[in-house]
Amino acid sequence: MKENNLDLQVILDKAKSGRELKFEEIYKILTLKDKESLEQVFKAAREIRRNYFGNKIFLYGFVYFSTYCRNECTFCYYRKSNNKSPRYRKTPDEILQIAESLMNSGVHLIDLTMGEDPAIYTENNFGSLKEIASQIKDQTNLPVMVSPGVLPEDEVLELEDCGADWYACYQETHNRDLFTELRVNQSYDRRMETKMLAKNNGLLIEDGILLGVGEEIEDRVNSILTMKELGVHQGRVMSFVAQEGTPMADSNTPPRREELLVIAALRLVLQDRLIPASLDVDGIEGLEDRLNAGANVVTSLIPPSSGLAGVSNSTLDIDEGHRTVNGVQKVIEELDLKIAAPELYKEWVETKKMNLNHLDRDVIVCRG
Repeated sequence: MKENNLDLQVILDKAKSGRELKFEEIYKILTLKDKESLEQVFKAAREIRRNYFGNKIFLYGFVYFSTYCRNECTFCYYRKSNNKSPRYRKTPDEILQIAESLMNSGVHLIDLTMGEDPAIYTENNFGSLKEIASQIKDQTNLPVMVSPGVLPEDEVLELEDCGADWYACYQETHNRDLFTELRVNQSYDRRMETKMLAKNNGLLIEDGILLGVGEEIEDRVNSILTMKELGVHQGRVMSFVAQEGTPMADSNTPPRREELLVIAALRLVLQDRLIPASLDVDGIEGLEDRLNAGANVVTSLIPPSSGLAGVSNSTLDIDEGHRTVNGVQKVIEELDLKIAAPELYKEWVETKKMNLNHLDRDVIVCRG
């Protein structure tokens, strides 16, 4: 792309006034390197976050209940052929016990995650997933996110009736050629269509991208704009971390500055939506920077001694207790932020779900 001479402050003022940013304006933001410009961007992102959410931060409990998968994603520790990754399937009773522990700790949502487990996909045993989602909703009375891969259409249509509020399905990249390299023998279009099917049938949706997997800056901009066009309710970015036993085991992780700029750009573009700060990449040490870049959700909270694994880093900070509500509270409060009341998150979710029938135009301001 040719040299971009756009004025940064003009771009940020445009975003703060609620106007949509163009491709070249987002590109400008994602290529910044000097400290002063970075802080300008992060400050603007925090201002926009405050306009919609005040100083409130939401917390997600993470239950990765099956690490078996039928796929061969080149970046993933849990790809089918990797004999170095930990494999387990939690029983329904174990899952419910973990969900209850997370509820008691003060999380706002239970993220029910699995690989495309052959025991469910090959054996067409989706009833077990739906039953677990239903039981978690009944037992915790918390919003439930399901992150199960690409479900068959008829199963997606039944998710809301089973208690699910969210459907998370990450594209990782919106460059079709790169997608083919990363998600071997999977359909780009089917993954996108499944998200839209979920949204059109009453579920909030999350999409996300990986950085450092072969994409260009232009691809990152395209992903941000695509998530805007999709109308995602949560937009995620994570830095790639090389995994033992995968084809990308020798790849480097990108500078964290790049992830922070994408978090900020997502806030400037998506504004009233949720932007996660994942503990799964750098653990508690990376939380402050991600919140300062405009994130308003802390994800991948995992109870210690639960036998659960993370995604990018399977064990980082888990048994030390850093990936708990107590573990993150100090960081949040030192930034003059506050963990939201559970009712506030439920209100946000219910308002967005109601707006699905009204072109999703309305917003709820979380202040006070």
